[in-house]
Amino acid sequence: MFMIQTLNKISPAGLDRLPHDLYEIASEIIHPDAVIVRSHKMHDMKLPRSLQAIARAGAGVNNIPVDRCSDRGIVVFNTPGANANSVKELVLTGLFLTSRNILGGIDWAEGLIDKGKAVPKLIEKGKSQFVGPEIRGKKLGVIGLGAIGVMVANDAASLGMEVTGYDPFISVDSAWGLSRDIKKARGFESLLSESDYISLHVPLDDETHEMINHSRFAIMKKGVRLLNFARGGLVNTTDLKEALTKGIVQKYITDFPDEELLKTDGIICIPHLGAASAEAEENCAIMAASQLRDFLEKGNIRNSVNFPDCDMDIRGDRRLVIANRNIPAMVGQITTVLADDRINIVDMLNRSRGDLAYNIIDIDGAISDKSIEKIREIDGVLMARVIS
Repeated sequence: MFMIQTLNKISPAGLDRLPHDLYEIASEIIHPDAVIVRSHKMHDMKLPRSLQAIARAGAGVNNIPVDRCSDRGIVVFNTPGANANSVKELVLTGLFLTSRNILGGIDWAEGLIDKGKAVPKLIEKGKSQFVGPEIRGKKLGVIGLGAIGVMVANDAASLGMEVTGYDPFISVDSAWGLSRDIKKARGFESLLSESDYISLHVPLDDETHEMINHSRFAIMKKGVRLLNFARGGLVNTTDLKEALTKGIVQKYITDFPDEELLKTDGIICIPHLGAASAEAEENCAIMAASQLRDFLEKGNIRNSVNFPDCDMDIRGDRRLVIANRNIPAMVGQITTVLADDRINIVDMLNRSRGDLAYNIIDIDGAISDKSIEKIREIDGVLMARVIS
């Protein structure tokens, strides 16, 4: 029986993927094999010795202590693409909200309550103050072409925009998903200087922190509209306010408001609604639960943020899975222990990612507890378990 702890309310559609005869699921479980989480902050949590995996029902993992997990051999999963359509729809909404002064017009119209029969005439007289441009024919620069960026680029092109994409690390799958109408940017600076609209779709890390700053604003076309539905820390707030004052940025819309942004003119703040749809929550939960099940029952890894993808059909009587530091002679040391125990290897797969590696080894017959302990004692081994 696998023990699963939930740290947030998780969609039943996802939890139903974990059969009740194999899984016990509750928020109060003390010694879980795995955790499913959404927004709960885990950095100050003590990680139980029993914990083998954490699945984040969402794309970002800022609330999870990934480095600590890696040191313990705990696999951290996320669900890239599961909420992509939900976020994409909000980004498209952002394109319209930054172009046409829809929100200002709605607020003004609501101020006409109690004007009675004069309302239609007042509406016609005052509507001109809310005029804005169409997006058709305008240039959109999409920075980051992951699941969401690709969908935004494709749909914006379908709406008649001239779309240019920039992502030096674009994956093969993302490239296949791009419409042929999307142009490749000559470079980051050229995209910034030529775009009427810029939409950010990159993760927040040391390299991207405040990537949109004074020097980048200086390159932009005057009157640009900037959309940030990725992470708040991508934009330097002080430099943004200066760019708004100078008219470099006409509007900034973000899904990550703070007090400074809320009180600044020219900024539209949405209360982190990108993935706030029933469909997105359900899709993320299903994907998280399915990945956890495949890992716990078969040892396979898909969409981990700290360990490499590693997927192999079961061929032996038992499966041994091992997480270790990516250092020389690890595989040799592991197979030597198995050979000394006269264990036949049916099939094996070794993958590495940066400083970490993961092994799946299918074997004939049983493996002794003594051999497992010998493997765990190898310098650099972080985790080893047997799947029957």
